Amino acid sequence: MQPAEIALAFFVAIVAILLIILIFVGLRLMRRLQDTPKPLTSGEPDAAYLVEKDRHENSLASLRDTAEEAARAVDEARAAAAAARTEAAAAKAEASAARAEARRILDAARAESEAVLERAHRQAEHDAEEARAAARRAGEREVAQLTAAAKEQTQDAERRQRRLDERERLLAEDAERLAERDRRITVTEADLSGRENALVEREAALADAEESRRRELERIAGLTAEVARAELIESIEAQAKREAALLVRDIEHDARATAEQRARHIVVDAIQRVASEQTAESVVSVLHLPSDEMKGRIIGREGRNIRAFESVTGVNLIIDDTPEAVLLSCFDPVRREIGRLTLEKLVLDGRIHPHRIEEVFDLAKHEVERLCQRAAEDALVEVGITDLHPELMTLLGRLRYRTSYGQNVLKHLVETAHIAGIMAAELRLEPAIIKRCAFLHDIGKALTHEVEGSHALIGADLARKYGESDEVVHAIEAHHNEVLPQTIEAVLTQAADACSGGRPGARRESLEAYVKRLERIEEIAGGKAGVEKVFAMQAGREIRVMVRPDDVDDIGAAVLARDVAKQIEEELTYPGQIRVTVVRESRVTEIAR
Repeated sequence: MQPAEIALAFFVAIVAILLIILIFVGLRLMRRLQDTPKPLTSGEPDAAYLVEKDRHENSLASLRDTAEEAARAVDEARAAAAAARTEAAAAKAEASAARAEARRILDAARAESEAVLERAHRQAEHDAEEARAAARRAGEREVAQLTAAAKEQTQDAERRQRRLDERERLLAEDAERLAERDRRITVTEADLSGRENALVEREAALADAEESRRRELERIAGLTAEVARAELIESIEAQAKREAALLVRDIEHDARATAEQRARHIVVDAIQRVASEQTAESVVSVLHLPSDEMKGRIIGREGRNIRAFESVTGVNLIIDDTPEAVLLSCFDPVRREIGRLTLEKLVLDGRIHPHRIEEVFDLAKHEVERLCQRAAEDALVEVGITDLHPELMTLLGRLRYRTSYGQNVLKHLVETAHIAGIMAAELRLEPAIIKRCAFLHDIGKALTHEVEGSHALIGADLARKYGESDEVVHAIEAHHNEVLPQTIEAVLTQAADACSGGRPGARRESLEAYVKRLERIEEIAGGKAGVEKVFAMQAGREIRVMVRPDDVDDIGAAVLARDVAKQIEEELTYPGQIRVTVVRESRVTEIAR
């Protein structure tokens, strides 16, 4: 039985059971209604009776409805059962047809499989026959290859045998030659042994003869070998000393002949190396502008104003991307100061054109001349000199704007004069003449841009021209050894000049060279073993080296200080002296409880 038929039968049974239960319940209710007692009186019916009656009638009505619904459900179930039976019959028919088709397909497949199996048997027999034929042919080929390989191996073995025979023959010949060589070596060794004995005897005879000759020479000369050796060494030493003295004299002569030329080359090389840096620091002035718009007004239409300014003042005006600043470049410091003052007045005034530039230049020139004259007068009053030629006073005033390695030349002259006066007073000499020599020793620097030659010789010519004494002239021309100093005034002028110029802080170097020197000093000290920290103090005049006390003892600290100082002397160039201080600190801390 199909699952659908089983489910349908089960459903019909459930519906029938429900219907039987409902009929049974309805019959019991009808029996109870028939058994209900009637009211005793014939008057109005009892209210409870009426209520109960209505309830029973409602129950009967609901039971009738339920029975009708159950009947309808039974009819529907019967209809469904009939449809199910119809479908089951159709399904049985389809199943029968499917079984018949399956049998037919199975029979066809069985017949086809038998045909395929038959064809496979025939193909297998054919393939096996072909395989047997291929195996037979492969076996024949292998047999032929093995036969050929065996022949080749036989031939190879025969060739090897022939080579072995040849090698044995050669080895036999080599053995014979080696035996012959051994016999010759034995004979040669015997001969060499005889010769060696003869040589030993001959050397002994020669030693005896040499001893006899030495004793004979000592007897004839009356000297022993040690005395003769000493006399020979003494004579050779004297000759060597004489030749060394001649060589030293020749070397000194050549050195004197070439020293001046080599010195010039060295100075020229030094000038070539530092010319650009020194020039950039000493020939440029900077003027700050209120705004960048002023640069256009300074240049003017088609560069008219800047050309007029450079033509009138003789100062090159450099206008670049530097914000709110222009550069003035000129070798003459006085002319550069006049140009700077002219441009400053033009910027303040705001009116910039060629005619106005000429007017302001004249005003600035007179103002600078007045400033120079006042600076010269103040310097003379400070030094205590009153009888100086007006032209020399004018030249001294120009030195207000001249610097040497960052040191103002006019202030340097005043300082040199004071130092020379103090030294003259200590030596009980006349201070006035020596202060005059020291004050005028660099007067030639005022004309170094106009007159060729050394400033010492130019200053001496100026002093001679304007009536200075011979002592002053000689001190000026000899303060840099262009002329050998012959007087006390010249020597004291040199000393005072060196004191003023060598004072720490008097003259400056370029910032880059200064920083590089400090960095190199710290690198030298920091590269030593046991160094913890390095401090460059007092503008590089003193080095404090902090060492680890566990790695460096007191003796090591002294050695470290000497090594650092020696390396600084060998590698660096600096004015004055540098003090190296090694600090070694040990601390022990205990807490009392």
